[in-house]
Amino acid sequence: MSNYFEWQCFCHQIQKSTFMNEEQNINTEENKNMSDENLVNDESFEMDEHNDSNATSSDLSEQLKEAQDKYLRLYSDFDNFRKRTQKEKADLINFAAGDVIKDLLGVLDDFERAIQSNENNQDIESIKEGFKLLHHKFDLALKQKGLSEMECIGGAFDAELHEAITNIPAEDDMKGKVVDVVQKGYFLKERVLRYAKVVVGQ
Repeated sequence: MSNYFEWQCFCHQIQKSTFMNEEQNINTEENKNMSDENLVNDESFEMDEHNDSNATSSDLSEQLKEAQDKYLRLYSDFDNFRKRTQKEKADLINFAAGDVIKDLLGVLDDFERAIQSNENNQDIESIKEGFKLLHHKFDLALKQKGLSEMECIGGAFDAELHEAITNIPAEDDMKGKVVDVVQKGYFLKERVLRYAKVVVGQ
């Protein structure tokens, strides 16, 4: 009876040991599967990160290229505008007097005809009259361009308009005023074109 009980205990221990080994193997297999699964997940995450990084780099490169193209176009447009502006400014400077000269060509033609006409003309009065007509035509052409003569005599001396050549003794009512004009002054559309050279009373 004692031997039979011992035999039963021995068998029970063997079964328990076998069961524990099988359970341990199962746990080991599960752990291995979980490790493999985690490894796959890590690799997938790294691949996703790598793909995202490549996509971001590609987007940045494309944006940089677009920005460079836009800059080159803007620079080209500005350079063309600068060259065109410089040319227009140079043309304006070179041909600014063109309209005035064109109007004065008629006066030049009249002078040439007057010279030819006066070569054999002995009539002094007609020559004088011709000069007066030429002067009037020349003066009219300049006035049409905005030229106007300064009115100086009898007015107070103004350093913004006049250039005093000399001072002379004058009556009380003419002291500090323009007594005589040596060279006329002119405005061009209300801007001083030439200062008048004057004599001032003192």
